[in-house]
Amino acid sequence: MNPLVIDVTADTCPMTFVRTRLQLDKLPAGAVLDILYKGEEPRRNLARSLTEQGHEILEAQHGEDGHGRLRVRKGG
Repeated sequence: MNPLVIDVTADTCPMTFVRTRLQLDKLPAGAVLDILYKGEEPRRNLARSLTEQGHEILEAQHGEDGHGRLRVRKGG
């Protein structure tokens, strides 16, 4: 099963986290979500905020062009 994908590349903080959180709230515990983002603020803040909320970062990629992807497993 492929993970669900949310694209927040057009958003700025704190909306990157808000939209991600709203999407995660719809998912069952253990579900995997890929988050596509752009910029330094979400690169620094998304993973930290998500782990503080009890979610697990499975993979983090960040390109030189500022685009990145986080793969997150929703915590219980």
